[in-house]
Amino acid sequence: MKRYISTQTHKKIALTGYFALLIYMPLWLLLINPSDGLSPTLTLVMFTLPLLFPLKGLVQGNPYTYAWSNFIVMIYFLHSLTTLWVSKEDMIWAMLELIFTTMMFISGSYFAKYRGQELGLSIRKKKEEQA
Repeated sequence: MKRYISTQTHKKIALTGYFALLIYMPLWLLLINPSDGLSPTLTLVMFTLPLLFPLKGLVQGNPYTYAWSNFIVMIYFLHSLTTLWVSKEDMIWAMLELIFTTMMFISGSYFAKYRGQELGLSIRKKKEEQA
C-alpha cells in the first residue's frame, strides 16, 4: 500500500501539534482567557503537566510513546469539544486546540504504526510467541 505521507513527516506533524499544545494551553488559559474559578497553579497542573509525561519519548521518536500519548491527547480533544459546545466566546481558541490535538492524534497514530513496522515491532508477533 502506497504511503502518501512519510513516517518522518508524520513525526514532524505530530510534534508540531504537540509543541503547539504545550505552548498554547498555558497561553490561552493563563493570559488570553484566565479562569475565575481556577488558580493559575491549578490551571498549569491540570492543562500542562499531562503533556510533559511523553515529552522525552516523543522527541526520541519512540513509536510506543506516540501510541500511548494519544490517550493524553484525548483530554485536550474533549476539552476543546466541550468548550466549543458551551462557550461561544472561546470558539476560536477551542478550534485551535482541536486542530493541534487532531494533528497530534492522527499523525502520531500513523507514525507509531509506520515506525513500528519499520522496526519490526508487532503486537501479533508478541501474541504468537506467548501461545
